[in-house]
Amino acid sequence: QVQLVESGGGLVQAGGSLRLSCAASGRTFSSYSMGWFRQAPGKERAFVAAIWRTSLSTNYADSVKGRFFISRDNAQNTVYLQMNSLKPEDTAVYYCAATTRTVLTAAWGYDSWGQGTQVTVSS
Repeated sequence: QVQLVESGGGLVQAGGSLRLSCAASGRTFSSYSMGWFRQAPGKERAFVAAIWRTSLSTNYADSVKGRFFISRDNAQNTVYLQMNSLKPEDTAVYYCAATTRTVLTAAWGYDSWGQGTQVTVSS
């Protein structure tokens, strides 16, 4: 399995932007498809975005389409989540995850998880 460490969370006003990073250990990062999920208090972990290992395809939750953008740098073993036009309802702990499987929009499809980073959007 790959080890994942998220960073970049914080407190931001509504309408602002943040970029989350997820650094992966190991030399096989390019073999993994990567996803971002979030979990708000009292709610289940929800899919946000995913990017295939080839970077040729991405998926987004409807709630973030057009505002969030996922990308990866295989040379740096890092996946990013650029979050723009943030809303208070985006407040959550954000997790990155890695998988060698093909189901990218469900948490059960992932094998490795980071510890999460808190994003708080004030109104």
